[in-house]
Amino acid sequence: MQFNEAINWRYAAKKMNGQPVPQAKIDAILEAIRLSASSAGLQPYEVIVISDPVLKAKVYEKSCPQPQIQEGSHLLVFASQLSVSEEDISTYMERIARTRNIPVDSLNGFSDSIKNGLLSMPPEIIKNWASRQAYIALGFGLVAAAVEEVDSCAMEGFNPAALDELLGLTEKNLGSVVLLALGYRDEEKDFLAGAAKVRKDRAELFTELVA
Repeated sequence: MQFNEAINWRYAAKKMNGQPVPQAKIDAILEAIRLSASSAGLQPYEVIVISDPVLKAKVYEKSCPQPQIQEGSHLLVFASQLSVSEEDISTYMERIARTRNIPVDSLNGFSDSIKNGLLSMPPEIIKNWASRQAYIALGFGLVAAAVEEVDSCAMEGFNPAALDELLGLTEKNLGSVVLLALGYRDEEKDFLAGAAKVRKDRAELFTELVA
């Protein structure tokens, strides 16, 4: 399936058939998320991958009573950091130095610019910024799933506090922001399966400016 075909094919699947997604496809989707764009490359979030039926049932009962939670093959919980510290930034600098085989001291200017900019912001601004980074990663996951011909449904309609407690996220400096169910559509039970995608046309969506 070509890229444009894949993103036209995808939709927010409302009913899934319980068929497991092959691990190779899950790995491809997770790798796309790992390689997602992120402000300054910091990736201030984690993605919790849930395939265990018992745990999915608990998520359904305590936080998100939507059928895709249990009918899907995997559930991804995008959880952003509640705060960002100097240690987080230093760890990122060490990762850059290790990956690119350069002295970590050569990154002092970059490190200082991030610290001076990001850490000077109010905590609530930093928290909101981190959650937006998680949403960028979600977008990569949605597109990767479509390319792999795996159905998906992003969900915000859940109880974050209950989910955070269930998964022990708060003590890890994390808060759940959005869910992504992965699986295969139930053609017979999903009223949207096969429906034409409805989007704004180009003239409504795009404004081209010239000098």
